[in-house]
Amino acid sequence: MKNINAILLVSFGTRYLDSKQKTIDKITEKTIEAFPDYKIYQAWTSKILINLLKEQNHLLIPTLEEVIKEIIKDGIETLIVQPTHLINGLENEIMIETIVKHAPTTLNISFGLPLLSSTKDQRAALQAIIKEFYDLPKDEALVLMGHGTTHYANSVYAALDYMLKDMGYSNLFMGTVEAYPDLETLIRQVTKINPKKIHLAPFMLVAGDHANHDLAGDNRNSWKSLFETAGYQVECHLKGLGEYEEIQKIYLEHLKEAIEKINRK
Repeated sequence: MKNINAILLVSFGTRYLDSKQKTIDKITEKTIEAFPDYKIYQAWTSKILINLLKEQNHLLIPTLEEVIKEIIKDGIETLIVQPTHLINGLENEIMIETIVKHAPTTLNISFGLPLLSSTKDQRAALQAIIKEFYDLPKDEALVLMGHGTTHYANSVYAALDYMLKDMGYSNLFMGTVEAYPDLETLIRQVTKINPKKIHLAPFMLVAGDHANHDLAGDNRNSWKSLFETAGYQVECHLKGLGEYEEIQKIYLEHLKEAIEKINRK
């Protein structure tokens, strides 16, 4: 008998297999454990990364269009879609539009929320980071690199930086690699407290290209190099958010909420 209830986990993707295993795959494992009565599907939104892993590693990861065809073929009637996106930005909006466009009207769909969808979520995510760096000396600073976007949802990163300060962590900073707060802003802010050492860490699901190159790379434009040029000792910590159990729990909570929402219909 076919399982008519299913969960679709959607990620942007990564070419770093070690980080994939620690983040995207771990969230999948936790989902299978938490929802044993649901058939689990996965899809990535980056076709470039899908093709790259297919060519280089012989890994077959479906696109959204492909996985929807499979879901229809399997006779799924109720589908819970949980993105591993951090914010409800362009990627999340395009993901929803794509699924709605290709799914039949007979398919009952509920979308789970991205990671940072409420003040409660944002605080919990920051507390996961604070717990990781619990022994950070007061005279050292932690600078987190978010992705950033042209979408108005980018304002969450400035809010997170404000929240860190409001929580009493004047030596913790949040910035983005592609938007605001940018590196120039971060250097100005960090200079005000003049820390003895700076710790850099990604605030992204996986420790991928941005973490390995834009954050910790040896190229002269990386955050590591530019902070060193500014006169600071720098240490990089390449751990994706998806590795934190507290972060995994937030995604599972959002999944549970999406299931409860569709059950109330």
